[in-house]
Amino acid sequence: MKKDIALSLTEKEDDLGHRIHVLLRRPFESALEYRYAVPLPPGSFVRVPLGKKEAIGCVWDQNSDVPQELAPAVPKSWPMKKLRAISAPLDFPALPLPLRRFVNWASAYYLMPPGMMLGPVIRMVEFLVENGKGAEKMGWQHTKNAVPEDFKMTKQRQAVLEALSLGEILSTDNLSEKAGVGVSVLKKLEEAGLLAKVPLPSLERNLLDPHFSQPKLSPEQAEAGDFLREMVKKSEFQANLLQGITGSGKTEIYFEAIAQALEDHKQVLVLLPEIALTAQWKKRFEARFGTAPLVWHSELTPRARSKVFEQALSDKPCLIVGARSALFLPFSHLGLIVIDEEHEATFKQEEGVIYHGRDMGILRANLEKCPVILASATPSLETLTNAQAGRYHWQKITERYGEAVPPSIEMIDLKALPPEKGDFLSPKLIEEVKATLARGEQALLFLNRRGYAPLTLCQKCGFRFRCDCCSAWLVQHQHRSRMQCHHCDHVTPAPSACPECGSEEDLAAIGPGVERIAEEAMRHFPEAHQLCLTSDLTSSQTQMQEMVRKIEAGEINLLIGTQLVAKGWHFPKLTLVGAVDADLGLGGGDLRAGERTMQLLSQVAGRAGRTERPGKVYLQTYLPEHPVMQSLQHGDFDSFMKLEEAARRPGFWPPYGRLAAIVIISENLKQAEDYAWKLAACAPQSEGMIVLGPAPAPLSFLRGQHRYRLLLRVKRGMALQPILRDWLSREKAPKYIRVDIDVDPVSFL
Repeated sequence: MKKDIALSLTEKEDDLGHRIHVLLRRPFESALEYRYAVPLPPGSFVRVPLGKKEAIGCVWDQNSDVPQELAPAVPKSWPMKKLRAISAPLDFPALPLPLRRFVNWASAYYLMPPGMMLGPVIRMVEFLVENGKGAEKMGWQHTKNAVPEDFKMTKQRQAVLEALSLGEILSTDNLSEKAGVGVSVLKKLEEAGLLAKVPLPSLERNLLDPHFSQPKLSPEQAEAGDFLREMVKKSEFQANLLQGITGSGKTEIYFEAIAQALEDHKQVLVLLPEIALTAQWKKRFEARFGTAPLVWHSELTPRARSKVFEQALSDKPCLIVGARSALFLPFSHLGLIVIDEEHEATFKQEEGVIYHGRDMGILRANLEKCPVILASATPSLETLTNAQAGRYHWQKITERYGEAVPPSIEMIDLKALPPEKGDFLSPKLIEEVKATLARGEQALLFLNRRGYAPLTLCQKCGFRFRCDCCSAWLVQHQHRSRMQCHHCDHVTPAPSACPECGSEEDLAAIGPGVERIAEEAMRHFPEAHQLCLTSDLTSSQTQMQEMVRKIEAGEINLLIGTQLVAKGWHFPKLTLVGAVDADLGLGGGDLRAGERTMQLLSQVAGRAGRTERPGKVYLQTYLPEHPVMQSLQHGDFDSFMKLEEAARRPGFWPPYGRLAAIVIISENLKQAEDYAWKLAACAPQSEGMIVLGPAPAPLSFLRGQHRYRLLLRVKRGMALQPILRDWLSREKAPKYIRVDIDVDPVSFL
């Protein structure tokens, strides 16, 4: 670096002390300036005055190494005499430099306040400090030093040394109880050099065994695993795309890389797109490494999260599996990042602090100088483009593990073979499910729509049940006797009559959700042991684990679910998959509609026939000639992605260009529309860029707020951030307007 960061932050200016930049969990554009009598190292935590209260913040590096085109303008410095003094430094380990650099990069890239990017970390530190917990649990160890000549060895002191004679490390409470002494005795032994404070071992960390149960890999798998092991040994950044057909053992292959990282005493981060997937993933990990992994996600209690947070800060090897927010954990020596199902749109956080978990996972690996593995059977076009260009190493696994073979895929043309009136399952699919259940095997009916019906209307007056807070229909949930909006979670009781005309007999459920398919399945397959698996009906990890246990044990033979069942699961007895509405994702104006439908249906098809029993997949469709359906039937994912590439490249749509969405939000429709048009009037105009809009967002009314949207599209290689900053500076938003910026959007609602 051009200048030592610590000096630049703490250079003494006058007798008032040193200027210190502190990042707070607030939506400020940059760190705030304070002063303190002595220098404070970047990454350390402090308590500072903020208004009439106090807050905890982190001493910060001001855009230390963010590229010039991404870096925001440096705010004006205040005279030292106007700066408030830091209340006190906190006795807490400093955040590692790679994490601080990561936050600077991520906030600059997504134009997010850096304090909000670091918010989860500061919140965790606040919890640990308020609850009197340090970041490292300390214990006592016998130093084996000789007893000083002037030191009197009492019975109590001797009892302490005997309690630690086998080299154990015990906490203060355990040692005091075992030796029958007070804390003062331990302190005297420490002063004499006979005891030392050392980090207390963690049971989870110590039991990880890279050699606990080494799997028998096929030659193709072993070759891929050996390459990943060598990649980890190098301890340098490299991105690797691990593409393998469903059931090819990608998890077991990247477990080899994890084993190497643990052998090298490194830390590992695995990102999964859905919290629900951790249940079966944890079981597989424990079978391979001898103990369960550490888990990080939003459902954990603050105390449970604090334990994971502390282990990330420690210098012991560990593995943490979690959702995208795990990227912000303060790893001290990260040796590997794995992003499983990298193509999943759920890696993008679209509200609050906006960022893409996959892209930021690659950035974090780069800054940590460690490898990253992107695993998928159906990689995103962005990842494929990088692999084709040589920016990522590309491994392809073409065979399923063991004797398993890919399932056969057949179209059911609903124009030729329609369901019975009022039903949604075709006679052909019903027949195949019955035959599967009769053989003692399991079947899956898939529909990517929650609830009982997506729309309820009155057939007498035409009234439609709409959310009061959003421009969306209320979804009927018959299981819970309620109507719910899946955008804002607004809930009302199930209606008994039309609120418009009062009719009690003319309410009609339009279209199917999984609950309606489950109801129909009970009529067709009354002897089946049925389970409906959706996020609405799965309230906890414990409940999910119990459901998975029942499926694996064969207690369930007919599974009905949404996209929750499409990814990552391994159910050996599942041999039949029926997609009730394969066309569902193809409608609308989404840029990635075809790609997402192809990926989702490929994933759900991959649940069938994963062992020696052959699998069958039936896709109910009105569009059997659609490129997605044809590619699925012929198992030709590559050809379909070439069609996607050809469609996007001419108009420089991602990944051959860049997109940024600007969403204008206000409680008042006229105010939102007026400001949107003012922004449009001063939009940038240059070769290689196009501004689309303004127009009402597809969800133009959301959570009581009106929304207008503009899209900026530029050619690849052009930096979006300076363009956006300059544009938004030309027409400052009034206080009653909120402007959300989504760089590289994946959803267009």
